[in-house]
Amino acid sequence: MSGVIHSFDLTKASVHDIHYLKDVKCNFQNCTIIGDRGYIGAAIQLDLFEKANIKLEVPYRSNQKDWKPVFSPFAKARKRVETLFAQLCDQFMIIRNYAKQTEGLFTRITGKISALTILQYINKINNKPIGQIKYALI
Repeated sequence: MSGVIHSFDLTKASVHDIHYLKDVKCNFQNCTIIGDRGYIGAAIQLDLFEKANIKLEVPYRSNQKDWKPVFSPFAKARKRVETLFAQLCDQFMIIRNYAKQTEGLFTRITGKISALTILQYINKINNKPIGQIKYALI
């Protein structure tokens, strides 16, 4: 996966997410990952770069002395991912499901992601912003 930009925004960078980066080092290399502000630590970024040549792009806080504006394509990608997660949680209630088995859970999540994708496609062919799925069928 050379030169590919991946965006991982699982949750706030809690201890559990920091441990997740160990898996990222094993599965990805030679790429750029857009991270949450919780991944801002230089030690984490250096470790990813040295072990797997992964560049971790993290937006700096505006009150930090090394602050610099976020590269526009990265900011747009992060916003898109955060918007999709919010839509899946709020409008499609992806968190609430009553699956009793793993296959049922996967089926329900796949159905919700498919519905979201179809609404985005409807917006695209109607020359509307793809992110405004709430009114895609009107």
